[in-house]
Amino acid sequence: MSTADWHLRTVRAKSMMMAQFPQEQSASGEFIRQEDTFRDWISDDNSTPFPAVPDRYHLYVSLACPWASRTIIARKLLGFEDVIGMTVVDPVRDERGWAFRDPELSSEQNANLTAPFASTDPINGFHFLAEAYELTDPNFDGRVTVPVLWDKETQRIVNNCEDDICRMFNDAFRGLAKNQKVDLFPKDIAAEQEKLSDFVYDKINNGVYKAGFTTRQRVYERACKELFDAFDELEVRLAKSRYLFGNRVVETDWRLFCTLVRFDIVYYIHFKCSLRRIIDYHNLQGYLTDLYQHDDTAETVNFDHIKRHYYMTHGKINPSHIVPIGPILNLNGEHDRARLGAG
Repeated sequence: MSTADWHLRTVRAKSMMMAQFPQEQSASGEFIRQEDTFRDWISDDNSTPFPAVPDRYHLYVSLACPWASRTIIARKLLGFEDVIGMTVVDPVRDERGWAFRDPELSSEQNANLTAPFASTDPINGFHFLAEAYELTDPNFDGRVTVPVLWDKETQRIVNNCEDDICRMFNDAFRGLAKNQKVDLFPKDIAAEQEKLSDFVYDKINNGVYKAGFTTRQRVYERACKELFDAFDELEVRLAKSRYLFGNRVVETDWRLFCTLVRFDIVYYIHFKCSLRRIIDYHNLQGYLTDLYQHDDTAETVNFDHIKRHYYMTHGKINPSHIVPIGPILNLNGEHDRARLGAG
């Protein structure tokens, strides 16, 4: 082996050791997010083994995770609180994964590896979400993620893809929705919405992770440039439109919201996405504030969970586990978006 080859292999090995999720890190430093494993479908016409019926399915989520938060918002907007149960995992994920810890216990008790701790999962009594994955597929060896849609009848995960879950909530469960007027995927804009959703996911939702989880300077700079180019593009779009598609709020708005609401308190600092804050964008900040005040959405946002999860979980990025006390956000003030049309 030449000296150059040895040096390259050494650099790559060190990069993998520095990575937050080594199994999702390319040799050149990019963060390559794993694919969702469970993609079974719930139907309202008996075309699948999973019918859309009340009180059969349970949603496991984290209030910290933007992917899970989108399903929480969809569940709330459509009015499924009495149809689909929900359990929230502890915000701090360690080497054992997402846990159902009793928040009343001290962190020392919860962190004790030798003694069992009280579970807050009312459905299965799981202590860790990994137990749901193992029951569904004993050979699963990937990273355990949220959200998870659990079938209480067959005792298995139906789906762990937030895109699928939101779509099923909107379509398959529509007959059970309290809020029938809410349509997160209007058919008349289906093609355009899908295109913009893909853009928001790649450049913004996952874009912050591609910047934050890389181990290479050049990759980080490229990811940041793509992220802020996307912000600039949406800033222009939102100068003329109250929401991404005129005066109606669709699922694409919520996928963007879930990143925007975390940006200034986490991604700007923790992931070094620090060219600008959302508050530095007039239209994006107003849009974020508008959505935060939309139909009790604020109840789905827990800044304590968000901050503790990111700053205390990503040890490779923040080894001190110190959680910043700021910044102060004001999402309850005036947003001046109504001038662009009624919501």
